[in-house]
Amino acid sequence: MTFAQAVTDRTRALQTRLCVGLDPRLDAYRDAAHLREHTLDVLEATAPYAACVKPQLAFYEALGLDGLRILEEVCAAARTLGLPVLLDAKRGDIGSTAQAYAQGWLTGRHAGAALTVNPFLGFETLTPFVDTARANGGAVFVLVKTSNPGQADLQGGGISERVADEITRLNAQEEAEYASVGAVVGATHPGDLAAFRARMPRALLLLPGLGAQGATAAQLAPAFDPSGTGALASASRGVQYASGLDIRASVDAARDFRNALNSVLS
Repeated sequence: MTFAQAVTDRTRALQTRLCVGLDPRLDAYRDAAHLREHTLDVLEATAPYAACVKPQLAFYEALGLDGLRILEEVCAAARTLGLPVLLDAKRGDIGSTAQAYAQGWLTGRHAGAALTVNPFLGFETLTPFVDTARANGGAVFVLVKTSNPGQADLQGGGISERVADEITRLNAQEEAEYASVGAVVGATHPGDLAAFRARMPRALLLLPGLGAQGATAAQLAPAFDPSGTGALASASRGVQYASGLDIRASVDAARDFRNALNSVLS
């Protein structure tokens, strides 16, 4: 089963559109062992409310080899729980380097079934990522319009729309309900969601910015198809650190985000 189908099936079965981000910050813990324990506990406790899980690779890389070992454990635990894994790494490069990144982060025990990628070195740089994802039943999520205020420096002036059109072109080669090339469109741009949904009809949309960055579930309805599928709303700090390291608070936050999204789409 492909990543896109697994996420969509989980959305329908569990009535959840929430992507739980795991961004473990070392300064919140006693040591790396404490970070590992809490991150795995949050993953297991919030899994019933998640359509997928999104580890942010930077926080694991910051811990060196210990962090990569923890990441491998997180990915293994998610798979055991039936949670599709989307690695947030925003990789992008040319030629053989792009191929190495694709091999490294879309295959193997430490890798995700899906990966965020950066298209701003040119559309040809997407090819190794897309080909590797397709060969392994995975997905890539291409940066289209990111959630940060500074995105307008390089993503304005029709650039985001050009990237969206390239995603639609790539997805035309597939026949699935949702294809293997998704798009990152910030939840912090609610006025643009309907246009991007229409422009990329067969792309899963990843909507970062729910919670800590200020986006609310009520703003996100235009990103979804009429059936309530087609998008994933991502919350990271707002779940993992909903109230310090309180696991119960993380569970409550995940449930509240899920319920809020469901109420908007019902």
